[in-house]
Amino acid sequence: MNSYGDSQSPRARASVPGSGASPPDDSRPAPDAYRRGAGGRASVGSASVGSASAGRAPVGSASVGGTTGSARVGGTTGSARVGGRASVGNAPVGGITGSARVGARASVRPGLDGPESPGSPGRPSLERSKAAKKRRRANILTAAAAVVVILLGAGVVGGTYFFDSVELPAAKTEDQSNVIQYGNGAPLAKIGDQNRTVVPESRINKYVKDAVIAAEDQNFRDHHGIDMKGIVRAAWNNFTGGATQGASTITQQYARHVADLKDISINRKLREAVIARKLESQYSKDDILGLYLNYVDMGSGRYGIEAAAQGYFGKSTLTPINEKNAVTPYEAAVLAGIIKQPYPDKISKGFDPTQNPTGAKDRWEYTMKAMLGLGAITQEQYDKRVFPKPKPRSASTCKTCAADTAVGMVIRHVRAELAAMGIDANEFERGGLTVTTTIDPDVQKAAERAGSRSSKTSPMNGKPKSYQAAVIGIDPTSGRVLGYYAGDDPTGYDYGGYLSDDGTKILGGQSPGSTMKIYTLAAGLKEGLSFDSIWNGELKRPNGKEINNAGADPGRICSGKIKFCDLETSTIKSYNFPFYWIADTIGRDKVISAAKSAGVKHMFNDDGKMIDLTKTNASTWGKSFDNEVAFGQYRVVPLEHAEGVSTIVNQGVHHKAHFIKQVKRVNPETGKTEVFGQDKAEGKRVFDADQMSNLTGVMKKIVQTNNRNLDNGREAIAKSGTWEFDDEKDDDVGSGDCWFVGGTPNLSATVWVGGKGNKVELKDNGRDMFGSGTPARIWEKFLNEATDAMNLKKVDFPQRIPTGDPAKFGNGERPPAPQNDCALQLIGIECNGPGNGGPGNNGGPGNNGGGQGNDDQQDNGNVGTFPFNTTTPGT
Repeated sequence: MNSYGDSQSPRARASVPGSGASPPDDSRPAPDAYRRGAGGRASVGSASVGSASAGRAPVGSASVGGTTGSARVGGTTGSARVGGRASVGNAPVGGITGSARVGARASVRPGLDGPESPGSPGRPSLERSKAAKKRRRANILTAAAAVVVILLGAGVVGGTYFFDSVELPAAKTEDQSNVIQYGNGAPLAKIGDQNRTVVPESRINKYVKDAVIAAEDQNFRDHHGIDMKGIVRAAWNNFTGGATQGASTITQQYARHVADLKDISINRKLREAVIARKLESQYSKDDILGLYLNYVDMGSGRYGIEAAAQGYFGKSTLTPINEKNAVTPYEAAVLAGIIKQPYPDKISKGFDPTQNPTGAKDRWEYTMKAMLGLGAITQEQYDKRVFPKPKPRSASTCKTCAADTAVGMVIRHVRAELAAMGIDANEFERGGLTVTTTIDPDVQKAAERAGSRSSKTSPMNGKPKSYQAAVIGIDPTSGRVLGYYAGDDPTGYDYGGYLSDDGTKILGGQSPGSTMKIYTLAAGLKEGLSFDSIWNGELKRPNGKEINNAGADPGRICSGKIKFCDLETSTIKSYNFPFYWIADTIGRDKVISAAKSAGVKHMFNDDGKMIDLTKTNASTWGKSFDNEVAFGQYRVVPLEHAEGVSTIVNQGVHHKAHFIKQVKRVNPETGKTEVFGQDKAEGKRVFDADQMSNLTGVMKKIVQTNNRNLDNGREAIAKSGTWEFDDEKDDDVGSGDCWFVGGTPNLSATVWVGGKGNKVELKDNGRDMFGSGTPARIWEKFLNEATDAMNLKKVDFPQRIPTGDPAKFGNGERPPAPQNDCALQLIGIECNGPGNGGPGNNGGPGNNGGGQGNDDQQDNGNVGTFPFNTTTPGT
């Protein structure tokens, strides 16, 4: 046994005394990387290695230091070969003194200092000019110095202090790109700086691994991280004017990457060598090869061998050899050849086969021959070799990416949902995810064409730059967001979800106006409210203030029946007073609870404070909101409101609105693609089905009243809404937020129009804008285009079932007895004159438009028409 506890090998470590020898340092254990039994370690004292007569000796043996260190002289040319690792104390090596420990075998080039024999074969003649000899001697000395520097550097690598001072960095977890897809699998975006897919080494195609070893480090399986022969050869070549060579092994290349060693210096090479040795002591060869293959730059913006195989040949390295679509040895050699120089520079065009086919083929030939020499392929395979044709280089790696397009806004919602699944920002940045979104490309295009000012066919086209729209389409049967337009700048303000760019917080919302009434009605129907209940529009609030109905003439409200107006007419005409009293009667907390059940999670009070409805209760709601919550005073998030609308459209069954259909990622241990998460099909019934049929039965009439019947006879429901723009400098109260919401049984749609940034007073053809104007036209255009593109089946809403007790709620007066001077009344037909009829025939402008949630149908005596259907105001 030796001092390290190893059994004595034939190439034993020998203690060679000398005048300048230092005793072994037994107090410091040798690093693991040096405890290999492959070779002995000789401690050489003050020995004159260079003094051995090697030039003319036959096969001589030189006595080094006078002991058993046994330095073998390689032959007649004076090649002295040191048979094991030697610790050289102050020894003159080749005439240069240095204190170093040689950590590996070194081969000294012949003929560096032996005398020349005139007339000997290969020797220069004595007649050679002195100048030529001088130049030759200078070259030899320079190369010799380079070899010594490298050897001395290797000695420093072996030096205990230096070795211990260099820490081994942890193996890197390589960043990958995240692939974001549309719902149909088409690419939506690639997110991440590097196009990489990490795969386990154990499953990588064997031809690929062998080809990389053949091209980059043919001694990979034999060395201990540093190839000394390669270092000497590279140094000689570099210092004698040949092409620059790095002589880095695969382990050294990975060491340089993991330690982020980018500068070109002796110190970097030494640190790289130390880290390489330490890597080899800690990881197996297969582990190191796997780390290397997943990190290496493969050109064309591809990182790692899997991205390269996919990009250049459309194949996966995980497909076993000899199976269909497996990487062939010829393709593997092309991939391996790229590593040497993946990108062109001023000197070389590199070896990317799509950039430099000629150079790539030359490198391929070299790699194929090396593979044959290593036994990685047979002679028959080599003889049948044909250079494979890579996929043509595309102009862009992702032509359908979301950069600078409106659909890019979806990404922040994807990130927010991933975080909720447990994939935080750090894991997202590492990448490797394939996220299939719910977005349908056709529905998305329809949303953008309908809502964007830049679309020539949008009702927003030509509107002031200060105007902004949001269009949200949801599958009500699943909650999947199929189309989402929330602004043209994907990195700008999110006018649909008001989500911050990092997806961590909600920044604001908008007042929903009369569209909030759908929740008030849902809450009332749950308590037994009937659409036949009667309400008095002349009653004032407890504080004596009137309930605003947009300044409408009381004599014209509800066709002159303001004291006994039924709830159905009030819903279609969107009068405010019944809804104020419903909230007052059942409690505004029940209105808010209904909104929460439908999908509204946040509301903002008068002070602008956001109230999280999921974390608060009725006591907080009562302090934060007034009865005007019933007709839309308080701001909500459009996306959450769209979720609530979708619940109503789906007859009271709630599905959470979401953007992710499925998330997959590659298991780093098995290499298999696994489903990490996916959406759920089950919904939750939150409102009674009969009560919802009653509500949607009334909402169908709103579509008809506003002349928004869809193409192909598709049945739809809707609700319009407007909230005021109150300019303190002007007594006029205009429109600040305008909405139109509803949809078909298989596609709900929510449209908002308001100010871009700050709130502005909205106009349509010079008059106040209302929800039944521009928002309704956007809604109609979007639904028609989206349903046609998706070829959705025509589905009708359930038949209406009246519910509730007319006598249970209401504060209206009993209507007067019918007059007998009109014979038509005897058969149930109203005798009112023109402009004083039922819903939609109210006879005068301003009855229900404008401020404080009151809606927007400025009728002119014709059912279903309003001024904004034509270019002539008031027609």
